[in-house]
Amino acid sequence: MSADTAPQVAPYPALWGRIAASLARQGMSQAMGVRLLRAEPGCVELALPYSDKVTQQQLGFHGGATGMLADIAGGYAALTLAHEGLEVTTVEYKINFLAAFKEGELRATGTVVRAGKRVTVATVEVLHVDAQGRSSPCALMQQTLTTVSASA
Repeated sequence: MSADTAPQVAPYPALWGRIAASLARQGMSQAMGVRLLRAEPGCVELALPYSDKVTQQQLGFHGGATGMLADIAGGYAALTLAHEGLEVTTVEYKINFLAAFKEGELRATGTVVRAGKRVTVATVEVLHVDAQGRSSPCALMQQTLTTVSASA
């Protein structure tokens, strides 16, 4: 693992643990091989490796897989600012696909724009990273989330 793909646990180990534990409970994320790369207040970065599980008929990353990754990154960015005992759920999102890619991996960075008591708005940038470490814009997403009880 290169330095730019090494997980960034410090300086927020408790926050990292909260996000990593939640991600481990997501069956879809686990099935697709999503990895947590960074977790800090208001920002989460995830990676999705290329595999036959995430492709469409032309063997590029499927838009649904790209949308899934962006949705999860934005959701976890919002969760980093939610009080203990609360979860977040997506109310809506809009995604723009900028280019299609094969091989490598996708990296989604979710950033909270505004966190309110009930509504949070996040943006997500999805980049494609090739085998040589070069990144290219893949998608942009804006997302609205709401907080819910963790028991809901």
